[in-house]
Amino acid sequence: MKLLMRWALNALALMLIPEVLSGVQVDAYTSALAAALALGLINALIRPLLLLITLPITLLTLGFFALVINGLTFWMAGGLIQGLHIADFWTAFWAALIYSLLTSLVGLVLSDPPERRR
Repeated sequence: MKLLMRWALNALALMLIPEVLSGVQVDAYTSALAAALALGLINALIRPLLLLITLPITLLTLGFFALVINGLTFWMAGGLIQGLHIADFWTAFWAALIYSLLTSLVGLVLSDPPERRR
């Protein structure tokens, strides 16, 4: 049940991004659901491979190149999903950063409270 709730809230977070960035457009909530699913799959399957391939440059930039990878994966999702339109790479970069922050908040809200230590 939590997985479905997280998916729905991540799609809602995706719907909020066009309010902040003018270069992002989400046509409908169903497009946001599809894009949230695509982003989850891309981040689970493709992003680790990209991070491994670009490990030397990521180390040289002290990890900042991972933000570029996030932007590329977000831009990739925009190319795969018909209802998600992203103007250019830099828009995808900032949208990925905002989306990461919003989905982190979703994760905090839906996480189980820590057990009390005695």
